[in-house]
Amino acid sequence: MEGRLGQNSVPPSTSFDKSKILDVKPLRSLVPVFPTSPQAPPFVCAPPFGPFPSGFSPFYPFSGSQTSSDYNGPSGTTPTGPFPAPIRSFRRPPPEFAGASNDETASSMEGLNEDGFSEGKKRALRGSSSSQKKTRRSRNTELSLSGFKGKGFDASALVGIGDLQREDGDRDIVNCVLMTFDALRRRLSQLEDAKESTTGIIKRADLKAGNILMSKGIRTNTRRRIGVVPGVEIGDIFFFRMELCVVGLHAQSMGGIDYMITRGDFEEEPVALSIVSSGGYDDDTDDSDILIYSGQGGNFNKKDMQVADQKLERGNLALERSLRRNNEVRVIRGLSYSPNSNVKVYVYDGLFRIQESWTERGKSGANIFKYKLVRVPGQPSAFALWKSVQRWKEGFPSRVGLVLPDLTSGAESIPVTLVNDVDDEKGPAYFSYFPTVKYSKSFSLTRPSYGCNCQNACSPGDLNCSCIRRNEGDFPYTGNGILVSRRPMVHECGPTCPCFPKCKNRVSQSGIKLHLEVFKTKDRGWALRSLDPIRAGTFICEYAGEVIDKLRVSETREEVQNDEYVFDTTRVYDSFKWNYEAGLVEGESSSDCYEDYAIQDPLIISAKNFGNVARFMNHSCSPNVFWQPTIYEQNDQSFVHIAFFALRHIPPMTELTYDYGIAQSAQAESKNPLNGKRKCLCGSLKCRGSFG
Repeated sequence: MEGRLGQNSVPPSTSFDKSKILDVKPLRSLVPVFPTSPQAPPFVCAPPFGPFPSGFSPFYPFSGSQTSSDYNGPSGTTPTGPFPAPIRSFRRPPPEFAGASNDETASSMEGLNEDGFSEGKKRALRGSSSSQKKTRRSRNTELSLSGFKGKGFDASALVGIGDLQREDGDRDIVNCVLMTFDALRRRLSQLEDAKESTTGIIKRADLKAGNILMSKGIRTNTRRRIGVVPGVEIGDIFFFRMELCVVGLHAQSMGGIDYMITRGDFEEEPVALSIVSSGGYDDDTDDSDILIYSGQGGNFNKKDMQVADQKLERGNLALERSLRRNNEVRVIRGLSYSPNSNVKVYVYDGLFRIQESWTERGKSGANIFKYKLVRVPGQPSAFALWKSVQRWKEGFPSRVGLVLPDLTSGAESIPVTLVNDVDDEKGPAYFSYFPTVKYSKSFSLTRPSYGCNCQNACSPGDLNCSCIRRNEGDFPYTGNGILVSRRPMVHECGPTCPCFPKCKNRVSQSGIKLHLEVFKTKDRGWALRSLDPIRAGTFICEYAGEVIDKLRVSETREEVQNDEYVFDTTRVYDSFKWNYEAGLVEGESSSDCYEDYAIQDPLIISAKNFGNVARFMNHSCSPNVFWQPTIYEQNDQSFVHIAFFALRHIPPMTELTYDYGIAQSAQAESKNPLNGKRKCLCGSLKCRGSFG
């Protein structure tokens, strides 16, 4: 490593002048920007898989009784090892959230105290008259986005953790906070989509959700620290800057350099904690172990050209002091990914140290501070993996262990690769690839088929659309196709609906949109993963196969139990909470969260002979994927489909798993869930030992 760093040292130049940096004294007016107000309410939030507070009714069919391995995560601990003890600030932070003081955040918070829905939402939608529908549409678009201040909301209603865990989190708490944030953001996006269709005003749901959670104390790792953040792992991905804030990874909602004030040799001085390199400045990011980072400031003009010299103050000064102190700095890389190159994914890439600093002239002629950061040895590189994945998707170089470039033989619009770099097996057992479910002619469905009457595309907030009315008056997806919340059933527009084929209410019918890969594991057979980062709520695939007629279920029960490629809605599934907290959205009650329902008819699908990539998803007791029933009409009949969505953000090359559940017969035989049919090898800390 030392030899490599020497080879990559920045050569001296005529513009190199360290005296401009080293002779400047630190500013005394700097204060931390991440609040730790002792008046904030305690953070309480149920972990995704429980335990749950009394009175909570989990989402059927995930509402089976809790197993003996109830969700009790490890307590939060401060990491040990070669990292220094966290440094506390010697100054009291400002009471307000510094990241919310900018104009963009302020403008996004306008109009937050509007009228909301009543608890009679469902009753009003059923059988309402034409005039009632118009009134309902108006109220839907005027639903309050928050009741943040002065409304007496107690964050302790979100049961889960206390003050100590809010200061120092762990993996479970970080996941809980992120899921709470994104559930609220999805709901706010849903409401904003409805308002945008009538007003044309676009607002930032991510900023609103972040400000709500910050103001209510729903966050973790509030204790400022150098080095590792408990519960955050290298390779974790974030789709919004506010997510970095609520988990304590990077406290600046806009700024690229996060720092705090600490005691120096003679006076207080800033020290850098983390940086975000996202392409806003002229950074050199090609090397996965070395990052040449540009300082902040310079008054950019409309052409993104720097018009003034950068000053050695604030974040720039903090980076210079961290060079002298040799402390670790967390690096978050903002990376673009297809299909939308304008969308950033923020990837935590680990700890770096600042090795050098200098000044040089930028393209506009103004001086820029430059800092060379080098990865702390012994850490994996998330950025190196990201670059490899991008090359694989482009076909250069060829994958090691590539068996088939597309196991679907063109049945999917995006190829699904088959890879085995573990042993010599050339592929799974033979099956016919089929992208959806196959209902036999013996099925006699009682559900009538109704299509919508929209002539263009179904518009969020339009209660004249019959498909929206069947979804309790809400559009089930955000504008970019993200599922908002789990429901008893998601009603999508069908092939005979007159709306456009690209209507946003056809998400699960559009086929696979991710670069998926079937790969061989060392001890669990074949599995499924994605080369793309996946946002929570993203549709992954449906469970394809042959639907077993419910009249034949009892006759084929033994056959079904021995089928390793079967999906069965009659199984008992562990409960978990995914929908938004209604108490954070003014005017909505807990009944508006749609987490208590039952599927009318059992659905059993066998993918043994006919199936798609879903047949390769393995079981996990701590899954990152969940299933959602969807329905849409086909050939004048309505058929139920099982769609899989991301439970949380999933980094590239992470195995996709869901909970297989436990057969009701197996649960009835013994109260001990460890007596299930198959031994579980998921390796999760919450592993219950068996499944199926």
